[in-house]
Amino acid sequence: MVLKANQLLKSLFPSNLFSTKRTREILSINPTIETERKDALKSEISYFQYTPTQVQTKKDLIISDLTTLKSPEGVSWINIDGIIKSEIELACTHFGVHYLIAEDILSVGQRPKTDEVDGVYYCLLNMLYFNQDKRVVEVEQISLILGDTFVISIQEEADKDVFNPIRTRLQVQKSQLRHRGADYLLYSMIDLIVDNYFLVMEGLGEEIEQLEEEVTRRSNKRSLARINQLRKELIVLKRNIAPVRDLIGSILRSESELLNESTTKYFKDVYDHITQAFDLSENYRDVMMSIQDLYLSNVNLKMNEAMKIMAVVTSLLAPATVIGGVFGMNFDKIPFAHSPAGFYIALAIMIITPLFMIFWFKRRGLV
Repeated sequence: MVLKANQLLKSLFPSNLFSTKRTREILSINPTIETERKDALKSEISYFQYTPTQVQTKKDLIISDLTTLKSPEGVSWINIDGIIKSEIELACTHFGVHYLIAEDILSVGQRPKTDEVDGVYYCLLNMLYFNQDKRVVEVEQISLILGDTFVISIQEEADKDVFNPIRTRLQVQKSQLRHRGADYLLYSMIDLIVDNYFLVMEGLGEEIEQLEEEVTRRSNKRSLARINQLRKELIVLKRNIAPVRDLIGSILRSESELLNESTTKYFKDVYDHITQAFDLSENYRDVMMSIQDLYLSNVNLKMNEAMKIMAVVTSLLAPATVIGGVFGMNFDKIPFAHSPAGFYIALAIMIITPLFMIFWFKRRGLV
């Protein structure tokens, strides 16, 4: 019974209610300190090679298999889940990717960006996920490498892949993806990543709605902790969305031969989406500021109510204090001092005066 009570108290008032651990995670990104990540325990490699008439799929490959997969026909898509330094370097060497791009892939905490080196167009951006259990926004770095006839996508974790819609569309012969070049595949990947941002914001939006209802009904320390937590998650959201808008803008301004003009209109659509996502993140920030103001207003209102009650109680007790002080003076001539009914007269005055004051306070709307 005692154990259950302790568990209940921990769930209601956890010790890490105002923990700064999340703040350290947000502010600890410094690529000058740790330029390379730790190798993943394992990697999963899949390969898709498609033309308008056929599609070839291979899964559960090892990195050495890539040396035999590059095909001049159609478009090739190599997806690598799990970053291992030796494998990334081997893949970059085989596909003619510059070592500076390989360094960016292996680095952590990189800002979303684009670059073109030696006939290869490189995009680095972050995938966002909303963890329902921890109520935090998780970030995964994704590298996209565009060549003349191939696209390489490199992800940190396999269980957070969002490219399944692309795999499904590749199986449909009439899909635009099958009839266009590698740059359209790049657009499709970035479009899916950006669309996933809205799912993250939807999760945050639900949290904000619940928080606003909680603050409106009852404000407590847990409400303040949730306000603090959600503001941190909005910082993570905005910090990852804003650079992606610049990334899409740089693609639109690019004069790379790897990007066809016919694909530009699709990237313009992605730019509209990321702009909308950025504006929505600003709206969420404004809503959180209003919720914080509402919380402070409720706290001040409760404090004023408490002060009001204390003032009323003090006012009601003041007459009894004065009367007791007057009749307690050490003088010979005090009214009712030697009267048998003196005590009862003083007591009646002490009771009647506060009752009259209560009646007067109610008439004035003070209580």
